[in-house]
Amino acid sequence: MGKKRRYNANSRPVKRRTDRPPEAPRAAPEIREKKVATRYGQAFIILEDESKNTFEYKDGAWVPHGVHIAEYRLDGQVKELSQKINRMTRYEVRSPLPVAT
Repeated sequence: MGKKRRYNANSRPVKRRTDRPPEAPRAAPEIREKKVATRYGQAFIILEDESKNTFEYKDGAWVPHGVHIAEYRLDGQVKELSQKINRMTRYEVRSPLPVAT
């Protein structure tokens, strides 16, 4: 069985190389402006079929919806949900609220 390595208080630390080239001066960091926090409205569910048609739930039935998921992804939040309904994909969509000025 091999010996265990033990800490030796009398050992000297390993010297590091000091012949490195000097570092170039760093540029000043860019000042970035904070983004305005986007507030989103209440989530709603949309279905999308194989031909990219979208449907929303109104009055107890799934009716065609005029906006495609790709358009919601440009400025809103879109989350694909795991369950499928009649081979259609469910999405949870949140649209941004208008900014009050």
